[in-house]
Amino acid sequence: MKFSKKSRYGITALIDLSVYSKSGHVALNSIAQRNHISVQYLEQVFGALRRAGIIQSVKGPQGGYLLSDSPERITMASVIEALEGSYHLPDEHLSGDPAEQAAACAIQRRIVDEVNRQLDQVLQNVTLADLEREYMNCCGEGEMMYYI
Repeated sequence: MKFSKKSRYGITALIDLSVYSKSGHVALNSIAQRNHISVQYLEQVFGALRRAGIIQSVKGPQGGYLLSDSPERITMASVIEALEGSYHLPDEHLSGDPAEQAAACAIQRRIVDEVNRQLDQVLQNVTLADLEREYMNCCGEGEMMYYI
């Protein structure tokens, strides 16, 4: 499985939103600027996240975005599904030939179903809060406090 640019930018922007929305909504152009993402592209990404109920928009000149739920309750499975649709490998197609059906069945059970199960295991158990903590560990929590 390969994450698309849309998923990578979406997850990056959600981490940013989670970090910076502790005291209120965050402007889209601020998120775009901090993460070097085009505002126009981020508008498309946030549109999909808003439709999925992951974020909320605040209208007006002082508007911005907020998470719709706590970061602990937002899973990466829900984010990727909102941005990409299903992340599962498609089922093997069975043909009329018994030998091909048997091979497809074996591939389905031993590879496709197992990969999908493992993807579910990871993506349903990694939350936005987990990624925010990892982000803070990577950039250094104290480092953010030096900006005045």
